[in-house]
Amino acid sequence: MDNGTAVTEFFLLGLTDVQELQSFLFGLLLIFYLINVVGNGAIVMIVSSEPRFHSPMYFFLGNLSCLDICFSTVTLPKLLANLLSARKAISFLGCITQLHFFHFLGSAEATLLAVMALDRFVAICRPLRYPVIMSRWVCILLAGATWATGFFHALLHSVLTSRLSFCGSHHIPHFFCDVKPLLVLACGSIELNLWLLNTFTGSLATGPFFLTLLSYLYLIGFLLLQSRSWRALSKALSTCVAHFSVVILFYIPVAVAYASPSSGDSLVQDRANAVMYSVVTPVLNPLIYTLRNRDVKEALKKIFTRKFSA
Repeated sequence: MDNGTAVTEFFLLGLTDVQELQSFLFGLLLIFYLINVVGNGAIVMIVSSEPRFHSPMYFFLGNLSCLDICFSTVTLPKLLANLLSARKAISFLGCITQLHFFHFLGSAEATLLAVMALDRFVAICRPLRYPVIMSRWVCILLAGATWATGFFHALLHSVLTSRLSFCGSHHIPHFFCDVKPLLVLACGSIELNLWLLNTFTGSLATGPFFLTLLSYLYLIGFLLLQSRSWRALSKALSTCVAHFSVVILFYIPVAVAYASPSSGDSLVQDRANAVMYSVVTPVLNPLIYTLRNRDVKEALKKIFTRKFSA
């Protein structure tokens, strides 16, 4: 396919055309971004510096927080700049790069959530073998596999999208470069791109989600058969509530966005869903984990006390 890219830049239409909302949205989104960076950065700092958090669960939590910071950074700084700019342009290379890292980090996070479910399953159902099964090298291997899976999945999208011809409008009906809105602008055959989006990306999203659900169903069945006590079940599952909440917050808007066909109406809804999983969810993740975890809250107080008293 000819790289019919006499296209050197695209124009992002952003979140709204209402001029009066631009400043308000800029301030609101900037606050969300700063909370995301500070909250998730604090978790990364705690996990890496405090010896008592050098365990598989917190290792994966640190990876999740790192992914959340990077995931929002792919789209939010450009969105914030465009809210203050009349010319909302992005270069062709910048657009493909943004698309690549968006899918790279998003699919890595989806896979990591399944790995975190596996970790909780082993910790509760195989507690005596947990240190052996989830050894340091196994954790590093699993984390590396999630990042590598995301990278190569995104590489397919970025390479195939960069080879499309864009002979019509160069105005992207979104606030960042993603595959679906770019396919709407493409001319020529997009069958391979749609197949990759619907089959490969769909499998990469739904596969980890169903593995997570199966892990929790097996875990609940195991606990009921072992303890036959709702109190014991509730106590054991309390360690999983934070993770399951994050899974739901991440997957619902992603499923809605990528299950719907590419059309003008769906792209409007996609923007709302994208705000949820790229802006709101990364802010809620550190809050969910810290509010339900006494050890993390104590470590945060200790670090901030040490900083302010120094």
